[in-house]
Amino acid sequence: MTDPVKKRVDESWKEQVEREKQAPPAAGSPAPPPTGPAPAAPVGEAPHTPGEAPEARFDLFVSSLAMEALVALGDMPHPVTRKTATALPQAKYVIDILGILEEKTQGNLSVDESRMVADLLYQLRMRYLTKSGGVAPA
Repeated sequence: MTDPVKKRVDESWKEQVEREKQAPPAAGSPAPPPTGPAPAAPVGEAPHTPGEAPEARFDLFVSSLAMEALVALGDMPHPVTRKTATALPQAKYVIDILGILEEKTQGNLSVDESRMVADLLYQLRMRYLTKSGGVAPA
């Protein structure tokens, strides 16, 4: 029976890669190529690193509340479960929150922001009326 051959593995390349990662790039040297295509930011949104929260903005906040209302109305699938279910009390609550937000920010919003809130509220209230067959949220 022959003795197994012992392999010598050169792992010094790993150390070299770590040193290169930690060292700042030399002046005049080209920047390392990106590891993948940069994700395009939606129109009007500043790009952000994946895994980080986007910039806190009023329009994004209001849009996220509207999306929550649409999910509760059963007009959109839940982003995690991908299931569509109607939860009218939750929808009413979110729509009422948007109404409070509209009331409390009156006179402090730009024309576009004010129009966006009013339009979203109108659309959500009409959808709620259709689903509930009753009275629209305040």
